[in-house]
Amino acid sequence: MSTLSVPQENYPFACVALALSFNDIAVDVTAKDVTILTMDGSQVDGEANIIQAISARGNLASDGSRGQISFFKETASTLSATLDMQEIIKILGELDHHLAYRTFLVTHNISEADYALWGCLKGHSKAAGLLKAQGFAHFARWMGHLDSLPPFQRTITTLASAKASTLRANKSAAGFSLGLPNAIQGAVVTRFPPEPSGYLHIGHAKAIVLNQYFAKMYNGKFLIRFDDTNPSKEKVEFEETILEDLHLLNAVGENVTHTSDYFSQLHDYAVQLIESGKAYADDTDAMTPLEQVCSCPPKSHGKLSQMAHERFHGLPSSRRDSTKEENLLRFSEMNLGKLGEDGARWCLRAKVSVDNPNKALRDPVIYRCNSVPHHRTGDRWKVYPTYDFACPVVDSLEGVTHALRTNEYRDRNPQYHWMIEALGLRRVEIWDFSRLNFIYTVLSKRKLQQFVHKGLVRGWDDPRFPTVRGIIRRGLTIEALQQFMLQQGPSQAVLSLEWDSIWALNKKIIDPKAPRFCAILKDNCVPVHVRNGPSESYSKLLPKHKKNSEIGQKLTTYSSDLTIEQVDAASFDLGEEITLMDWGNAIVRSKTLAEDGRVSSITVDLHLEGDFKATKKKITWLAQSPDRPLVEVTLLDYDYIITKKKLEDGDSWEDFVTPRTEFREEAVADANVLDLMREGEESGIMQFERKGFYRLDGDAGGRLEFIRIPDGRAAGLASKA
Repeated sequence: MSTLSVPQENYPFACVALALSFNDIAVDVTAKDVTILTMDGSQVDGEANIIQAISARGNLASDGSRGQISFFKETASTLSATLDMQEIIKILGELDHHLAYRTFLVTHNISEADYALWGCLKGHSKAAGLLKAQGFAHFARWMGHLDSLPPFQRTITTLASAKASTLRANKSAAGFSLGLPNAIQGAVVTRFPPEPSGYLHIGHAKAIVLNQYFAKMYNGKFLIRFDDTNPSKEKVEFEETILEDLHLLNAVGENVTHTSDYFSQLHDYAVQLIESGKAYADDTDAMTPLEQVCSCPPKSHGKLSQMAHERFHGLPSSRRDSTKEENLLRFSEMNLGKLGEDGARWCLRAKVSVDNPNKALRDPVIYRCNSVPHHRTGDRWKVYPTYDFACPVVDSLEGVTHALRTNEYRDRNPQYHWMIEALGLRRVEIWDFSRLNFIYTVLSKRKLQQFVHKGLVRGWDDPRFPTVRGIIRRGLTIEALQQFMLQQGPSQAVLSLEWDSIWALNKKIIDPKAPRFCAILKDNCVPVHVRNGPSESYSKLLPKHKKNSEIGQKLTTYSSDLTIEQVDAASFDLGEEITLMDWGNAIVRSKTLAEDGRVSSITVDLHLEGDFKATKKKITWLAQSPDRPLVEVTLLDYDYIITKKKLEDGDSWEDFVTPRTEFREEAVADANVLDLMREGEESGIMQFERKGFYRLDGDAGGRLEFIRIPDGRAAGLASKA
């Protein structure tokens, strides 16, 4: 086993990341200001020598790329040594240009140059700050990609854990600076526990990404567990779709389990609480508002039920001091369904406190009656554990070390720990983060279900929906989603985020690899005759992406008869020289106007020797030939489903439904778009030049439908309503 000993101060990020790429190199963070690699019985010191030694072992470069690797390592060294702002900006700019259409610095695979430069940026706060401030998009994308890879994640975690140990700090802070409390490499277990009562949405995505992130970061395990404790809401259909959505997000759990797998044990633990005097059966009304059942002034109760009223005012239930025997009998009768019509009133409550300032500790309900058959256990049970009871118990039983959950549960954290301690189970750490909210967005499963049932959208995968399926169908990439969630970090602030950031990040990812095609709106088509054009139509190969030849080639058709859009035709002056994109310059010779003042036809002369840099108008156009006819397409765009940025308590969502949320435009596109159908779903993202990025949604009645992908610009994200 080899060992890399590194200091906390002047932490050698590149060395550690390289070492953590190999399972048999242990990293030891010490207080000494020294970096030493012990490998194969000998010692290597000095960061440059260590990087070279580990890289040679991993064969991270071919002989042909050695010169380039040396160049970028020298660049990293130069960058590390300078504090001059202008010099740093110059180097970052050159690197940004180099990375415009590359995933890594030298080859198609990661090399020691990538490790060296990444390590330089992590240890150079001024350069890192300028990278963020100056907006070097390609460099930032490269940096974000490396940050998402396990060795680089573990590099940050290793330092964070060492600092946490040194400072004896167990709480997390912004930017993952202290990592998870009491985390041990190789021993961390996280979990994602969805309720199978709906589809996953973007809020769930944050929990999924963070749970998987920390599991990988600490080389631990990530579990998926369905919290199926409410048969009235749950369906097998939702379980299947959740698993499909997790697959879409590349979230693969070590195991997939169900809370229902533990119903027998949970029942036994509930009995244990009763026998130890820590739980009691209760039939206090938890449903009917008191104003409907008593003559007390309504203002004294509002719409609280009797149980809620007692809990709010710190009053004990009349059943709180029942004997152990009475409680055991009642709980048994609850489970056998022997309590008749009033059976649904009965529940089991933990005997925690009557008047604790934290109302979550005021004798919470841990079991309730439900006669609806369960989709997995049938009618075996008539009582079911609540989430507040089942979650901590099953977390402990399944070996979860860190329960990650949103801070809306923070008041219930003491309750979570009480359940575990009362039963003498293994302790689980809680790590909370802020819930994710977006403007003009509904995340409530109940409200989303109503949108579906009322036909305001076409289903749970509608591109107007914030579900995982909906946003992916709209064109959001998994890479963008993951990067965005990690950027949010463990922030505790509850904010309503704008959508611009996530879509702008998405654009940076798709721009370098989205093929370029052309489409013309049918209602605005203007025929153009090229007087000195080709006598017969012909086609030739051009790159699908002018700056990225790896995307492949497309066939572009040339003819003497073209089609352009009305808005372009109307802007031309007679004698004006324009540029026909992918062809060359042309001079406008005539314009014919229709009675309504719109341009009905245009004649131009090719002027291929003209300078395209001198023209102000670069025009998209289409030509067709008998063997490559134009393709009928529909361009779709969408608005937010509600007109209010944030629904407040008391707001009825039905009062804020956007009147019109789908916008359709008929168009014709060049025949190359048919390749997208043949290449499959993952290749469906492309750009219609001068229109924006789109995702192929499928074939509807012989017309290809393309959904416009937001680009993060404010004008495109404003509510159209």
